[in-house]
Amino acid sequence: MARITGSYPDDLDLLIEGAVEAGVFSGKSDALRKFVREYFEDQKNERITAAVALYERERITLGDAARLADVDRWTMRDILREHGVELRLGLVDEDNAAYEGEVASELNFDDQGSGNEGSPAK
Repeated sequence: MARITGSYPDDLDLLIEGAVEAGVFSGKSDALRKFVREYFEDQKNERITAAVALYERERITLGDAARLADVDRWTMRDILREHGVELRLGLVDEDNAAYEGEVASELNFDDQGSGNEGSPAK
């Protein structure tokens, strides 16, 4: 989990402390996580803008961008093109290759009804 340090007005700090003391949140970190999560749930365009910026700066993969933007990979690919961002093809590095391999190994395919009844089982 990432850790950040920030500043905000004293009144907001007091409100957060009061909410924690009242049992609304388990701690300040819990409160801030909830606020940020709800913001991005409500602000779809900001999610997409953030994902595009990270992808454009080669900080994340297409799959990560799609997950952060809360869209499928095909939609994310179209969004990137609309923003004039060149798509990167292939794997960025060994860590990315290992991650993609791990994700692929967790996929579950159901061959029933796929027309492969005559194919030998692997």
